[in-house]
Amino acid sequence: MSTVAEVHGLRVEIAGRALVDGVSLQARAGRITAIVGPSGSGKTTTGLALLGEYPPGARIEGTVRTPGGAVGYVPQHPAAALNPARRVSALLGDISSRQGGTRAQRRERVHRALRLARLPDPPAVLRRFPHQLSGGQQQRVVLAQALLLGARVIVADEPTTGQDVLTKQGIVAELAAVAEQGIAVVLLSHDLDVVRQLADEVIVMREGRVVDHGTAESVLTGPVRPAPVAARAAVRRGTPRVETRGLTARHRTPRGAVEVLTGIGVAAAAGECLALVGRSGSGKTTLGRCLAGLHSAYDGTVLLDGTPLPRSLRSRSRTELAAVQYVFQDAKAAFDEHRPVLDQIARTAVRLRGAHADDARRTAVRTLEELGLPASLAERRPGALSGGELQRAALARALLAEPKVLVCDEITSGLDPLTRNTILAVLARLREQAELTLVFITHDVPAAAALADRIAVLEAGRVVEQGPAHRVLDEPEHAFTRTLLRAATQHGELRRTRAVPEPESG
Repeated sequence: MSTVAEVHGLRVEIAGRALVDGVSLQARAGRITAIVGPSGSGKTTTGLALLGEYPPGARIEGTVRTPGGAVGYVPQHPAAALNPARRVSALLGDISSRQGGTRAQRRERVHRALRLARLPDPPAVLRRFPHQLSGGQQQRVVLAQALLLGARVIVADEPTTGQDVLTKQGIVAELAAVAEQGIAVVLLSHDLDVVRQLADEVIVMREGRVVDHGTAESVLTGPVRPAPVAARAAVRRGTPRVETRGLTARHRTPRGAVEVLTGIGVAAAAGECLALVGRSGSGKTTLGRCLAGLHSAYDGTVLLDGTPLPRSLRSRSRTELAAVQYVFQDAKAAFDEHRPVLDQIARTAVRLRGAHADDARRTAVRTLEELGLPASLAERRPGALSGGELQRAALARALLAEPKVLVCDEITSGLDPLTRNTILAVLARLREQAELTLVFITHDVPAAAALADRIAVLEAGRVVEQGPAHRVLDEPEHAFTRTLLRAATQHGELRRTRAVPEPESG
């Protein structure tokens, strides 16, 4: 098969630190090349090099050739690739318009790309702005953009990050179908299950260097799924620390308000973890944003220690802001790209708790080290850190507020197994020692099983089942919960075949 992209002897150095060093690879038409390795190993830097993009001020050596044509990129943090001021219809419509044809043909190309990206109900998606989509939906819109552009190479950076197991299966099928169309796929991933299913070739990176390469069978040995942290015994429930009563949330669209959450009633006590699980687009993130004051278009009540919280972040006092902290799935977008990460973390303690600047900085360094991130690295600007490193920094920043409630939105989804387990262990310790209340939004069922005291299952904006974690996991009552758990159990047993359905004709 023909080579459509080639990297030879690539070295990318910034501020004396080699992000990648001596990396070579070939991307071939119709083949899937996976690059795996821990956070900070250089996967994303290598993938972006195929697009000719490098960190500001980087020193570059080696060659990158893409004679096969355009390169599409599906980033780990999709919100950064979508214009927040434009609806999805405009974002995709502009691309389709440049390809000519009648209005009906342009519209059909857009709808076909959305269907190939496994986005149900294209008309509803097209009416929304990016911030009105879940992280998983944003990811698939970006994939649809790449398909519309006619790319001969697609770099997929953690495409299953933030996706539920049911949607992961669709993404696996879609990437296999993309390769069947003769497109080269470069897959950057921590998800070894997905790599095993998809990859024709696997390249293993560590500290910027290639340390192994070969087939998935020869390279990926040992257990596929990371071991979860040890499960804890159920705690006796006390008075709710955080609670919602009759919460019904809406998104505003040109055709009026669209209800995305209906009659939500959930609660978690001090020292308790409530896991919100469900498919992408089920309303989990919107619920978390309502708790934190980031989404104010709702009816009903959010209570902290029995007292109603103002709906809007702007209406909350400094004490209320510190009490409920939110860690975003898209950590990169949560940082100012022009200021050192460590300064931004320390400022949280100064601004919300009135801490002295020196004390705040020492606390920030200690917290980062507990999360496995050296302070020397955090002294850099966000662009010099990987997605996984920024995720740990975002968690540290929230913890410096000394919150009562911590809302974690898919914070383990972009992490390698070792870092994931470190984060889960830290959260478990904080919950027990500091009586921190966790609201854990996740698609990672093993993580929910290990960390959660209670689980609420959302589907289409409603809580279809909730209760003690052991009961929901061992004796699920709702059909959707059983489907979700069955898919999680079977996820590692799926295998990619070349006998995938042919894409629908346009």
